[in-house]
Amino acid sequence: MHFFGIGIHILVAVFFAIHAVRTNQPLYWLLILFLFPLLGSIVYGVAIWLPEIRQHRGVRRAGSAVRRILDPARELREANEAIARSPSVGNQLRLADALLDAGRPAEAVPHYRLALQGLYARDPDIQARLARALVDSSQPKEARELLDRLIADNPDFRSPSAHLTYARAVADCDDRARAHEEFGVLVEYYPGLEARARYATLLHEWGETARAQQLAADTLRDARQLPAHTRENERQWLALLQKADRAG
Repeated sequence: MHFFGIGIHILVAVFFAIHAVRTNQPLYWLLILFLFPLLGSIVYGVAIWLPEIRQHRGVRRAGSAVRRILDPARELREANEAIARSPSVGNQLRLADALLDAGRPAEAVPHYRLALQGLYARDPDIQARLARALVDSSQPKEARELLDRLIADNPDFRSPSAHLTYARAVADCDDRARAHEEFGVLVEYYPGLEARARYATLLHEWGETARAQQLAADTLRDARQLPAHTRENERQWLALLQKADRAG
């Protein structure tokens, strides 16, 4: 379709280019928009424009995913810039989360510790995030002790992700009886496939291959009913489950 001899997709690309300049987006967006006006406009619309006008959560999530693909280091870079301007609790958390997501948990640990100060000194959410960084950086004993104190101080605190961190910590401490107990509860309610995949992997490593294969096979059977986009998001855990299933 043309408007005064100009393709609509060109006009859309120009509209998004103006938006990119006005909102100080990285210059590579202009290159994408003008080299690939149709595809570039689609990507820009999903990644930048739609989230900005506050569409529903699914669109924002898709936009974030596209941004991570195009510029995977962006959040870490911007988090470092933010903390250089102001080492606030919020910026410490942002940098710690970015480091954790980038697979650098040991570097995230000191920033989580710095966030645990003042009004936030005993914040259970920050403590849980620190515990995950400790487990991911091979410090399970300290993570377990931290979470034990957290629960003692906050008996009503509920967090599936913190529960998974605790189960991983006790497993890494080779407390198999407690790990079986915690993972046995987790696999019944944890959203997604991570808890089941991690438990099946542990069972296999501990020589309980029949249980590992049964858990993996049951989970893989149920996972066939999941929507395609959910399976794509869970592909890391599906791969672990398939490995545990084959190993049996």
